[in-house]
Amino acid sequence: MPKTVTFGEVMLRLSPPRKRRFVQADRFDAIYGGGEANVAVSLANFGLESYFASKLPENPIGQACLNHLRRYGVETDYLARGGERLGIYFLEYGASQRGAKVVYDRAHSAVNDLAPDEIDWAEAFEDADWFHWTGITPALSDGPRRALRAALDAASDAGVTVSCDLNYRGKLWSVEEARETMRPLMEHVDVCIANEEDADRCLGLKAEGTDVEAGELDEEGYARLAETLKDEMDFDTVAITLRESYSASKNGWSAMLYDDEDCTPPQRSDRYEIDLVDRVGGGDSFAGGLIYGLLEKENTKDALEFAVAASCLKQTIPGDQNLATVEEVESLAEGPGSGRVER
Repeated sequence: MPKTVTFGEVMLRLSPPRKRRFVQADRFDAIYGGGEANVAVSLANFGLESYFASKLPENPIGQACLNHLRRYGVETDYLARGGERLGIYFLEYGASQRGAKVVYDRAHSAVNDLAPDEIDWAEAFEDADWFHWTGITPALSDGPRRALRAALDAASDAGVTVSCDLNYRGKLWSVEEARETMRPLMEHVDVCIANEEDADRCLGLKAEGTDVEAGELDEEGYARLAETLKDEMDFDTVAITLRESYSASKNGWSAMLYDDEDCTPPQRSDRYEIDLVDRVGGGDSFAGGLIYGLLEKENTKDALEFAVAASCLKQTIPGDQNLATVEEVESLAEGPGSGRVER
């Protein structure tokens, strides 16, 4: 069974029920989630040995978060305890032409106090096959940034495959800060996961002729972007998610993958039209599906189709995490299904 490790912040998510606005809320639905934690849940749910590394406060809220991860089969051996608090984010769901809104309350969260030596990275990567991180982690503060560098050095020493979902967050840092930090870290990355906005803001590489908000895609532009990412950053594999945002309630969803082995030129996946239930975690579920697919499927085309089908199903499930089974994902990927596959 492949061993995977992810590293990042996990947070408490609070959302007004029934798509209410923040100003209408007199109660909130609570769930725990975060980019790398969501990937860890996907990988555990697909049957892999999945470890999540982070830091949680030594209090009942931190313990509740730890219990949540364990509930879904995530191993927490490399999860440090201490610090002031668990970060919180408030999510107001969008509907139709009203977009979703996010408000962060994550200052002084426990993970920001994480020192590089609080996690034994050499032990974490012993017999490991894969390490996954996102651009959110180095954007948090100097503590997670230094811990990430230590993790990447240890993963490199252990010969572990490393994937990164660029995941730019404008509320955490500027484009200039992101590029200055992220570009040097790419030397450790084997598999890059991106969309057109993240590639531009994190690495300064742009897909020409695209307008995600207008629901328009120029496949040739994305193919050129994938090739540019691979060539300039020396990635083994590049995966680009393609979201067509018709409204906050309906999206088109597909992806493109490029590597030297199976995908020259870049391959495009099947496309799904999704009536969204919860799009948060959609990119994380794609990353989890892609990691599983690249580890377990016969070729990268099958891995790509599994990843897109997995993330399609996640966006029909409330909450941050994908709880679809391997069998459900494969049934949709092999189509036809209710996801309205367009071949």
